[in-house]
Amino acid sequence: MHQQKHHPDDRYNTREDHELHHNKELTYCPLLKGLTQSEHDDFLDRNVKEILNYKKGETVVRQGDPITFVMLLVQGNVRTEMITQEGNILNIDILEAVIPLAPAFIYGTKNSYPVDVIAVEPCTFLKISKTVWLEEMAHNKKLMTNFLTMNADLTFFLTNKLQMISLKSLRMKLSTFLLEKTTIDQDTFTLKQSRTRLAEYFGVQRQSLARTLKEMEDEGTIKLMGKSVKVLDRSRLIRG
Repeated sequence: MHQQKHHPDDRYNTREDHELHHNKELTYCPLLKGLTQSEHDDFLDRNVKEILNYKKGETVVRQGDPITFVMLLVQGNVRTEMITQEGNILNIDILEAVIPLAPAFIYGTKNSYPVDVIAVEPCTFLKISKTVWLEEMAHNKKLMTNFLTMNADLTFFLTNKLQMISLKSLRMKLSTFLLEKTTIDQDTFTLKQSRTRLAEYFGVQRQSLARTLKEMEDEGTIKLMGKSVKVLDRSRLIRG
């Protein structure tokens, strides 16, 4: 089970907890964008009630769990996945700190987590009251704008994800994925997931993924270099 670092009402039992709140990297959180370091520190000092730690492989939340707090990932990476009606695992995304979980669902009528969230490595979360976060946004235009922008970006991502799922062939899904990860000027990127996780992301067997990648490499469309992928023929990817 996850480790609670301290009692909710005792926020600064350790120097480590205080330094975590005042970590400059937390200002890179899209929800806190535009705040000064002082505003950022004051916000967390007022509102963080608990710090939660999870070990690698632990489930942070399960699909369908109610969203009772804002969970802000501040250290580590997590993966999000969904179980289909057929019982298959559909890997949705890899989330890197600093970012909140399921921001678009926090204040919904059916405010429950749409996916399982699993720690890819040791992770730390700050736990903040939903009511308090809403009050903070009501008094801070930057926070409200950041929240709306992040939800719009998430909607765009999910739309692209649905489009990818609707594609019939693995090759078309891979082509779309590679086009999204690269540009004409930036033709190389590094995979965050293992091949097994990437196969789950596409909802296929690992062998099928490996075979399709090999075919695309043999024909000169891409070049595989460990976890790095270089797009050699962008026009071929566009054609699918």
